[in-house]
Amino acid sequence: MTRNRASAKAAGTRFESSVVGYLAEHVDDRIERRRQSGANDRGDVSGLRHMGARVVVEAKNVSRLSLSAWVEEADVERRNDDAQVGLVVHKRHGRGDPGDQYVTLTLRDLVALLTGGRP
Repeated sequence: MTRNRASAKAAGTRFESSVVGYLAEHVDDRIERRRQSGANDRGDVSGLRHMGARVVVEAKNVSRLSLSAWVEEADVERRNDDAQVGLVVHKRHGRGDPGDQYVTLTLRDLVALLTGGRP
């Protein structure tokens, strides 16, 4: 079965919901899916914080990796949200458990996450 725009969008929504559900269960029950907001998008997840600072999550469920573009998108959304860190959670195909998915971020974002300050 080939994926059309509607099925891709539905798969993306399911993936975002599974990521949010996992984070809400294991981190903070106030974490929710964020409504899309066009050019001023602030990521797919709201309510995720570390050391008091907002963390933007961009969720991707696609078959072809595009890490550079995704990380740039997460950084734009991080700035739109005035967040400390932007990261990408992307689908690990063949693994349905949300805890098995991949997370990609820059070293700068990792330092910000670990220290609470953006270099």
